Amino acid sequence: MEENQILYRIFSRLAVALGTLNGLSLKDAKKLVSKQIKKHPFKEEIKTLIDVIITDEHENIEQLLDETILVCEELGSNRNYITLEAILEQIATSISKGHDQEEYKYTNAIVERFKKEITLINKKIPQPPVFNMVMETRSLLEWSSIYCIYPLIPKRIKGNGKPVLLIPPYLGDDSSTSFVRKYLKSLGFSTYKWDLGFNMVKAHYIPRLEEKLHDIYQEHNEKVSIVGWSGGGIFAKIMANRHPDQVEQILTIGSPIWGVMDMKTPVYGLMEFFRGKSLKERNERFLAELEPIPKVPVTCIYTKTDGLVPWKHCIEANTFRKDIKNIEVFGSHSGMGANASVLLVTANMLSANIQGKKIRDVGSNIERYLYPNFWKKARKVFKSKKPIAQVVK
Repeated sequence: MEENQILYRIFSRLAVALGTLNGLSLKDAKKLVSKQIKKHPFKEEIKTLIDVIITDEHENIEQLLDETILVCEELGSNRNYITLEAILEQIATSISKGHDQEEYKYTNAIVERFKKEITLINKKIPQPPVFNMVMETRSLLEWSSIYCIYPLIPKRIKGNGKPVLLIPPYLGDDSSTSFVRKYLKSLGFSTYKWDLGFNMVKAHYIPRLEEKLHDIYQEHNEKVSIVGWSGGGIFAKIMANRHPDQVEQILTIGSPIWGVMDMKTPVYGLMEFFRGKSLKERNERFLAELEPIPKVPVTCIYTKTDGLVPWKHCIEANTFRKDIKNIEVFGSHSGMGANASVLLVTANMLSANIQGKKIRDVGSNIERYLYPNFWKKARKVFKSKKPIAQVVK
């Protein structure tokens, strides 16, 4: 929240002004905005920012809009801006409900301009730096070392026969997910391959995946969790958007799951598929299904040192709902299928979401040494000279 405080401060003023613009008193406008952020993870902090607003600024709403957009540009591309879009839309809808929409043309224009500018900002995510691309070679070490590390990975989670469908990455087949499947199976999950050969990330896989999902759902008579690595996460999200009644949750591993039409990547084959002229129309329909957030729990595992996919495309808006989690791990993109951290997160999150439990990070105190989040907290503790043991409480 600290780094985004300036954004939420100006955004709160814009949201309240949108209410007073349409005849609400300052008190009622603040109450309406507070209602829209009641499920936001930073609701208490934002509520404080709303409470200190003492001036009706609707006459300066254009200026507030410009300032909010400017702050977003300065902070850079961020999937969480979709939450801000939703808040403004909900305010506009609440105010205009039951009235002639023509009267609220200006209000809707403010909201649409904000959404348009955010779309442009989120198209500016750069491709992974050259250093990250070069460091993808460490995946050879990750894949070779997993044979030694695997026996040491804790096996405390109990899968209880819960069904999990695993979808391989672009240009990968079921052997790509062998270690993830093996680990989940050892914990008692019922794992399923995708059985469609090499994943070329094409729309014609979807009908067969839908059939497979339905078969697993019928066999277990319960919803199915879907785990997708890289291009496999694309299909996981599409399945969740199409069949939320059959999908328990999705877990994506280094998967580009939003803004893919504008994604910059050194994976030229994938890029050619997305931008090929002969396939452009079909691609747009196919990839448009990635933009909505599924109405099921979502966990995104990503690495900031990804050398193939820009990591910002691999995380979902965790301010949108409480059941959306982004978990950072150390490692390369190509080695995520053989990454001990990935295996641990996958098992922990599958289990936690199924049981409706919350986990602060993953695993025990010792396991947390594997995650960047631990070291970020550790640095803060070091600077404040507190005992490092407090990090993992």
